[in-house]
Amino acid sequence: MATQISYIWKDRKRIIFGLPWTFTKYTLTDEKLILQAGLFTTVMDEVRLYRILDTSLSRTLYQKLFNIGTIRCISADKSLPEFELKNIKNPVKVQALLSDTVEECREKKRVSSREFMSSDDDDFECDHDHN
Repeated sequence: MATQISYIWKDRKRIIFGLPWTFTKYTLTDEKLILQAGLFTTVMDEVRLYRILDTSLSRTLYQKLFNIGTIRCISADKSLPEFELKNIKNPVKVQALLSDTVEECREKKRVSSREFMSSDDDDFECDHDHN
């Protein structure tokens, strides 16, 4: 039996006058953020929410006029370390929703951001210091 996916937020990348006439879709669930782009060839990426480390919002004057903006995300996902949710509607609310959902997911999975701060290079340096 198929599992029902509950969506917290869905939108499309917007273009002229803030209209969603593109083939780029964004979907937020309680566990992951899905980015889907393309018409003839579709590329779908997903990032587990607990892997998102930071978000920032940028808005040009044009974007402000049409209540759209771009959220830039940095993640610990090796295949998608940085990505953007471009020209989305109500970006301030979406960024807050994304941040809150990321924190809820981390708490639920008992993941802290400290787990993502070390890298393989740090392990090498520690081993090198002991010699």
